[in-house]
Amino acid sequence: MKHRKLRWFTDFSSRFVCALSLLALSLCASASPGSNQKVFRFNISPNGYPPYMIVGQDEPSGIMWDVVALISERLGYQIVAKQIPRKRVDQMLLDGYIDGTSRAEEWTHEPEKFLFTEPVVDIQEVFFTPKHAGETYHSPEDLFSKTVVAHLGYMYPELRPHFESGAIKRFDVSRDRDMFNFVLHGDRFDAAIVDILVGKWILKQEGLQDQFTTSASGISSYGFRIMVRKDYQAFVGDFNAELARIRDNGELAAILANYR
Repeated sequence: MKHRKLRWFTDFSSRFVCALSLLALSLCASASPGSNQKVFRFNISPNGYPPYMIVGQDEPSGIMWDVVALISERLGYQIVAKQIPRKRVDQMLLDGYIDGTSRAEEWTHEPEKFLFTEPVVDIQEVFFTPKHAGETYHSPEDLFSKTVVAHLGYMYPELRPHFESGAIKRFDVSRDRDMFNFVLHGDRFDAAIVDILVGKWILKQEGLQDQFTTSASGISSYGFRIMVRKDYQAFVGDFNAELARIRDNGELAAILANYR
């Protein structure tokens, strides 16, 4: 009996040590594939956000991806793409499943929980109106008593008071591309609110450039940044320094030109 207990304990100990060794190897492999290189797990979302984030190809692309990939490499990181649905991003970032995502501070429910880099590019939201409507809306007040097509889950700080009061009705859809179809073909929708680069990209891809007009100036403008956890303070400082360098030497402008 005593020998059986000793043999069981020895077998159990061996299996436990082996499991710990495999776990350690797995963690090392995920943290430094092929070398001691650090990894930056970057959310690109399942549908992307073209031209800032483009998915559905062999490799991700887009303004934010190209900038983060360039800077991460120079900081000694390997960038790894993760596709996380919008409603789960914040918690998965806090839990450490991902390391960063593209975000404006103004679009974040609890921005104090995170750190943000300097803006990579500015998001300028405008109203897109079908030409056949014969009207172009330039300010929120122009849309009182009308219905705006918006992106599901997106925050629009400049329009929020008007949505809450009911002065402007909001209709949400889950894909940017669908926003234009609703406005173009739906009788009860008057305009879509979309970032100007996103809107122009979609209309170009769909061959609809001549079907819409835009407001003369932006309804709102926000810095599009990289949002990370609080423990990434050193990364943010290094990222900002390299971002300033590629802005000064023209590399950032060259990336932006590829998507305009």
